[in-house]
Formats: sequence, C-alpha cells, structure tokens
Amino acid sequence: MWLQLAGWLACVVYSTIPAFWLMIHPFAERWRARRRAPYLVLLPAWIAMWAIGALLTRPGRQVSFYSAAGAWIPATLLFAAGFYLYAKSGKNFSAQQLGGMPELHNGHRDERLVTDGIRARVRHPVYLAHLCEMLAWSIGTGLAVCWSLTAFAIATGVLMIRLEDAELEKRFGEDYRVYRAKVPALFPKLFPRRQL
Repeated sequence: MWLQLAGWLACVVYSTIPAFWLMIHPFAERWRARRRAPYLVLLPAWIAMWAIGALLTRPGRQVSFYSAAGAWIPATLLFAAGFYLYAKSGKNFSAQQLGGMPELHNGHRDERLVTDGIRARVRHPVYLAHLCEMLAWSIGTGLAVCWSLTAFAIATGVLMIRLEDAELEKRFGEDYRVYRAKVPALFPKLFPRRQL
C-alpha cells in the first residue's frame, strides 16, 4: 500500500518534469530578459502541475495491471541505474546547470557546453535517469496510473528534448551541432569512440 502510494506520487512529480522544462526552453530568451527571478513564477507553476496531476489521477490510483513481488527485482535494477545516472550527471556539471540557471540568466558563469563524462555517451543523462525511475515505479507497483504517467512523460519528454536541443544549438552553435550528431539523446552509446 505504501509503495503504491509512493510510486503514484513519484510518477506524478516525474511526469511533470518535461512540462516544467517546456515552460523554459522555448522561452529562454524571454526568461533571460526578465528583471525578476524566473523561479518565482516557474516553481509555483510546477507545484501547481503536481497538484493537478495528483487530482486528475487520484480516482484511478489503485487500479493495477498486476501485483507481483518479483516485479520489484527489475524495478530495483532500474532504480539503481537511475541513481547511477544521477551521480554521473552531477560530475562536471554544476547544480546551477542542473537547475537551468544558464537558460534563465544572461551571462551565467556556468554557460558552457559539457560533452565529457557520461555526456560523451548520452546527451541527456538526467532525463534518462528520470525515465529509469518512472519505469522502476511502474514495473514495481504494476499501477495503471504509473504506466499512464510514464507514457505521458515520454510523449512530452520527446518534445521537450527537441526544444532543448534547439535552444542549446542557438547558444552553442556549431559545437552543439557536432556534439548532437555524435552523441545520442537518450539511449547511451555503450562504447563511445575515443578521440585521437
């Protein structure tokens, strides 16, 4: 029961992450032009998304496709993969970059393209980690609502990644185009080519 509740709430929050970034990437230049801190608008809007997601999915939150203790074995592996990706994503990437500060503020000191570490294998490792966590909750709980929220996150995530790539290409130009051509967006290269 507690695991199902935790899974549902985790998936509600995770499913809104692409929508949160959809408020940022297409409008990055507008956010940068604002005098007031963008997060004064963005964070309350994101929390409102959680509330709306929870209210919309609450009626069906106990409907499950299956209930199997063995489902937690692959779920545990996905949780571990997600935590590994989160840890690797934080290397050579500041908290400000993870929080979107370069997208929201002109001349931010962390305005740099990071292409080494885990990002030499996958362009968006944090989003892959989010996906691993959502899939873990979906597989482990078997809840229809978790699977639905994961499908919603994938659909909005595809759009969000495209818009983020376009915004990064505007900021970093040819360097990003070369990087984008070499490194996959979400499914990592297991054995990247070494630079000569």
